[in-house]
Amino acid sequence: MHLQYIHLKNTFVLCKRTEGVVLMHFNFGLLAKLLAGIVGGIILGSLGSWFGFQDAVAYEGFIRLLSTFTSLFSTFLSFLIPLLIVSFVAVGMADLGKQANKLLGLTVFLAYASTILAGYIAYFFGVSILPNFIHPFSGSVADVNPYDPFLTIKVTPVFDVMTGLMLAFILGIGMANLKIGTAGKLLSVLREVRDIITKALTKIIIPLIPIYVGSLFCKLAAQGKIVATAKIFIGLYVCILLLQVLYLLLQFGISGLICKRNNFKYIPRILPAYFTAVGTQSSASTIPINLKCAHNCDMSEGVANFCIPLCATIHLAGDTICLVLGTMGIMMAMGMDVGLTLFTPYIFMLGVTMVAAPGVPGGGVMAALGIITSMLGFTEPMQQLIISLHFSQDSFGTATNVAGDQALSMIVDKVRGHNTDTVGESGEASA
Repeated sequence: MHLQYIHLKNTFVLCKRTEGVVLMHFNFGLLAKLLAGIVGGIILGSLGSWFGFQDAVAYEGFIRLLSTFTSLFSTFLSFLIPLLIVSFVAVGMADLGKQANKLLGLTVFLAYASTILAGYIAYFFGVSILPNFIHPFSGSVADVNPYDPFLTIKVTPVFDVMTGLMLAFILGIGMANLKIGTAGKLLSVLREVRDIITKALTKIIIPLIPIYVGSLFCKLAAQGKIVATAKIFIGLYVCILLLQVLYLLLQFGISGLICKRNNFKYIPRILPAYFTAVGTQSSASTIPINLKCAHNCDMSEGVANFCIPLCATIHLAGDTICLVLGTMGIMMAMGMDVGLTLFTPYIFMLGVTMVAAPGVPGGGVMAALGIITSMLGFTEPMQQLIISLHFSQDSFGTATNVAGDQALSMIVDKVRGHNTDTVGESGEASA
């Protein structure tokens, strides 16, 4: 093993070279930029209401300019994500060889089990806690200035996320099970595609992520959506955020028991992905940062490149917590039944229907709205309430999904047999 420090843009980066793989251990420079973007965006977006010039033409033009940037950036990112999933997942599965057969089933099982477990924990938590906070309420969030972008460009991706995921499965498993050398040309092409996507991520996407996140928060603050909605559901809102954090700790605790090590030490290393998800509200959009964090957590590259993009589309524990607690709270306020027999099929269906939602901010509630209406009997006003609640906390639900992906990937990495015992907490060799 060869360890060396590389000075890159005033940041010392520790590179570990082993078996031809380079894992980069970066500091918290990105996290600081993300936090600065969030705080700066909220301050800029709140200036109009603080000083009473929210209707001024110049101020509205400024917010719309940021909205234009986020729209164009989001379009480019949406185009890139399916290509990223195909190249990273397919190549990752091929590199894993025939182990990919077992690891695919294991990853899907862990993601679905985690989502269902989150739903049941949310249900029993809600039954115990929500009656102390829920009070009758009425009305909905008032209309706000949409701050439409000056320019929108529609670029249809080559294929959607689910099509890309299925294509990645077929290609990855197929190449993993072919005889050595048979899939060489296809694998080489996919690796080149992955390298091109990686270059786009490192040179364009990741450097602009803090500006993108700041612009999103600026628009939300200018619209007043977060505060207005939180005032309506303050008790419910706090319960959802608290349970999401507790569930994350549970996930890392369970993964630590299975991996037989302290996985809590990796939580600080995944904070850049967590805060990126808070801003983008999209698990798929956070894949580039989450992959970087996975490598920083001493995870093998093959498992990281396979599990992180896959879990971004099928692991939705954070959204499940919100939609279970949120629907329960609204139903309690309306005097409706919230029995376990009603919520059990609803929880199991959430784990399936929300798979259609990755990459779309607030997509979880939109994908689940059909079963919320048909299985729980939500009326139009109730639908607006759950949509408002979900959108106001979707940032933290997505962040819970993204951080939980790391815990599940660590379990898969352990089952695969990757040994991190020789890597110290600082990333240096301990032996």
